[in-house]
Amino acid sequence: MARKPTLHPSLKPFAAHVTTSELALSHIRNGDHVFVGTGCAAPRGLVQTLETMRIPPADIELLHFFTVNAFDHDADGQSTTHFRHRSFFVGNDMRAAVKQGLVDYVPMSIARVPEMIALGRIPVDVALVQVSTPDAFGYVSLGVSVDIIPAAIARARLVIAEVNPAMPRSMGDSTFHISRIHHLVQVNTPVTEFARIPLPTDGVQRIARYIAGIIDDGSTLQIGLGQVAHEALQYLTDRKDLGVHSDLISDAIIPLLQNGNLTGARKTDKPYKIVASLALGSRALYDLIDGNPLFSMEPMDAVCNPATIAAQHKMVAIAQAFSIDLTGQVCIDQFGGEFYSGIGSQGEFLRGASRSPGGKPIVCMSSTTADGTQSRIRASLMAGESATIARTDVHYVVTEFGIAYLFGKSIRERATALIELAHPQFRPELFAQAQALGYLSPDQTLQNLRAYPVDEEVTVTLKDGRMVMLRPALSSDAQGIRDLFHHLSEADVYTRFFRHVRGLSNAEVQRLCNVNYENEVAFVATAGPREASLIVGQSCYFIDPTSNLADTAFMVHPDWQGCGLGTALQSGMVQHAKKRGLRGFVADVLPGNERMLRLARNGQPTVLVEKTHDSVHLTQLF
Repeated sequence: MARKPTLHPSLKPFAAHVTTSELALSHIRNGDHVFVGTGCAAPRGLVQTLETMRIPPADIELLHFFTVNAFDHDADGQSTTHFRHRSFFVGNDMRAAVKQGLVDYVPMSIARVPEMIALGRIPVDVALVQVSTPDAFGYVSLGVSVDIIPAAIARARLVIAEVNPAMPRSMGDSTFHISRIHHLVQVNTPVTEFARIPLPTDGVQRIARYIAGIIDDGSTLQIGLGQVAHEALQYLTDRKDLGVHSDLISDAIIPLLQNGNLTGARKTDKPYKIVASLALGSRALYDLIDGNPLFSMEPMDAVCNPATIAAQHKMVAIAQAFSIDLTGQVCIDQFGGEFYSGIGSQGEFLRGASRSPGGKPIVCMSSTTADGTQSRIRASLMAGESATIARTDVHYVVTEFGIAYLFGKSIRERATALIELAHPQFRPELFAQAQALGYLSPDQTLQNLRAYPVDEEVTVTLKDGRMVMLRPALSSDAQGIRDLFHHLSEADVYTRFFRHVRGLSNAEVQRLCNVNYENEVAFVATAGPREASLIVGQSCYFIDPTSNLADTAFMVHPDWQGCGLGTALQSGMVQHAKKRGLRGFVADVLPGNERMLRLARNGQPTVLVEKTHDSVHLTQLF
């Protein structure tokens, strides 16, 4: 006779409800809709027992957000599940089952699922969950996954729970009384751990660094399920007072906590608290969450409340995409006609971050597929790719080739900026397609085929205390340079162009920013945040290969003259030219242009001056 297992002390008051998984699952009826708990808290024992029942209930449907290692696969990688599934996310557990036609993928925001369950539009008859042991008052915790589970428990006719002493007791809105559980199945197994595979490739790390580079002190972070967002956190160890309000947290937050970067001091809603709905990580993360009031684990619909997200201080939302078209439409749940991942709660977070004071909604992705054969930036999304994020909701886009800001920009400006984020080998094709679609004018040219050198971005403090960023010019800077030109006085225009010019043609303005960076180089100075930056200075040099000297020119906004901006631009160009082995710069200036004459002499050991009747020819030798 089998020995009856010893009850955990906390379960003794509820011994009448403790049973085996086989007996508990025998109460499932034919045709039931069975909810399965989420992520690393999926009740694996119950799932495995259900899959191996000798006479399983007929026509049941398993409903879940996503699970981790809860469903088996055979030696060929095929799913071995015996049931149909309805899933809001296509992860590793479900990818093979989707191909086998066993899964109905539901493309909707996970934040709206609780509402649909409550209304009965998403039916839930049975809920299979995993919980902690009860406390002295009979309350159990959902531990590392709260997400949509409370809605499923509230709606289910039958609640069956694995009670696991290894499940951490999370704080926040993650507890409910054990009396709401109809059948308790005692388990004592490690909670599933989720090990993210490091992504050491240079491209991924560049994307992660670019993302980190636009995150300010005091920002509130939403991390999401994408790997690149978690990689970006390692580059935030010099930031102060970061906070977390996120659908998901991982081990990536642990170094920031240990280093003192993650204080939550500037958060608007629940300051000093790390707010999340589920955790995917190691036992170290789970131990950190256990009984820790720093963490507030809450239902997904509460975490994703648009008003709460928008109210957060400098809310940063990071979505990882599979592809984007030249108008800004983003696909995050399909690639090559197959479903991957899901919509999650990215819509709410991107829109919320866009309305947050100082917020940054970020879409990131590698510019090509892993094998480099396809561009993920496309003229148009392909068949089998859905526009899961509307172009109206896209702000920042980041690839390993740089950062673009699209919100409020025209189709022409978007196409220009996105082509510059594409891999150089695909830029000519994208450029031709954009012109064929009418996104770009026929007289526009494609000059820049190099990777954007983010390491050449330099922030400079001027003599009056104002700060500017000096960076290589992009063809998408055309309108900003045209605006700079129209702020110049007539005298400044004449000294710059040696003639009276009322405006700049498209060809002329492209000459100042759409350069090849081989024998043409251009820089701009910008003031303000990237999403609302103003070009306040422009400089360029054009190389004469016969002399190995370069002809230079500058424009500086009248409000930024006399504060050292011209000197900063000059210094940056000199450093750039020296690295390329140039002998020096040449310039023709009007005799009365004292600013340019002083600038030419500034810091250079040898300056040759040749005067003519109407100009001064300067040669600066390095």
